[in-house]
Amino acid sequence: MSVEPGRLRHVRIVGSGLIGTSIGLALRKSGILVTMVDSNRAAATLAQDLMGQEAPSDASAALVDVVLIATPSSAVTAVIDEEIKLNLNSTFMDVASIKSKPKNEVTLSALPSQRFLPTHPMAGREVGGAESARGDLFQGCIWAYDPDGVDPQSLALGLSIITACGATPLAISAQKHDDAVAVASHLPQAVSTLLARQLLGSESGFLDLAGGGLRDTTRIAASSPGLWSEILSANASALRPLLVNLQNDLAVLIEKLDDPKYLLTFMEGGNRGRAMIPGKHGSSSRDYTYLPVVIEDKPGQLAALFEECAKANVNVEDLTIEHSPEQFTGLITLALSSDDAEKLFLHLENAGWKVHSPR
Repeated sequence: MSVEPGRLRHVRIVGSGLIGTSIGLALRKSGILVTMVDSNRAAATLAQDLMGQEAPSDASAALVDVVLIATPSSAVTAVIDEEIKLNLNSTFMDVASIKSKPKNEVTLSALPSQRFLPTHPMAGREVGGAESARGDLFQGCIWAYDPDGVDPQSLALGLSIITACGATPLAISAQKHDDAVAVASHLPQAVSTLLARQLLGSESGFLDLAGGGLRDTTRIAASSPGLWSEILSANASALRPLLVNLQNDLAVLIEKLDDPKYLLTFMEGGNRGRAMIPGKHGSSSRDYTYLPVVIEDKPGQLAALFEECAKANVNVEDLTIEHSPEQFTGLITLALSSDDAEKLFLHLENAGWKVHSPR
């Protein structure tokens, strides 16, 4: 469903943190008027300045198509009660990490529930605030929404915001959403934080040996304690059984840590679970083929390599760069489909590049 041309003119975003400001930046790229609001005046001012526009005048402020609530879920109904006084006929949508709680609470507010669209963009960063916002934060991500009971015009307006941000809309009930994010988002956050907490009190110098594995698995442990304590608490009923299963698996691992046969099964189970995670844009998980290319440490080499990829008409899914200071060469490892890797290998080899066999 799409909104009629020009219908989405003005979006009022309540909450000038990472998500709200990133949405505002994405909407501004589409020429949509954005008003940033926050209980913290400094945050709202910074977010509004990032929009590259002055705050709308009183006259234009009255013409708000959508009030988008980018606050923690505990504040959603309070924001609605305040904003409905100013924007009586507007559509309201939220972007909180859980959906059942705000959806249920809206029924007790002054807002007709058919004009409230519960949504949740599956994107974020471990750093917060307007200063961390990015206009491309939602490109290619899944953006969940619950269309149940929402009137067609409000649904169209909400979907137009989602697509303007470059996200892929996914219709899902509020309860199924909460069960799903418990697995896909809230459990990883809890596990990452549990792991990072084990580092407290580590012997001096031990963490000097920290490599990519420790940094990768604890990255989201740097997330906002205030925000995430609320999220985990609000979705406790869905998260608790998952943590119990984790606890049981951990107990078995401790008991059989000296059993190589069990450890092999344990590791293989992890491989199978990891392979279930979808690829980009929600596509099926893919096993990529990796193509190593050695380049000289001089300007323009990376750009030239991408130009060769374009000439070979291949799609690079991902890449890594390994290079040490003062090293004369660097290693670029390209991730492609097996067919594209073989095709690019032959192309680069014929063009004189230092390319090595796909693996």
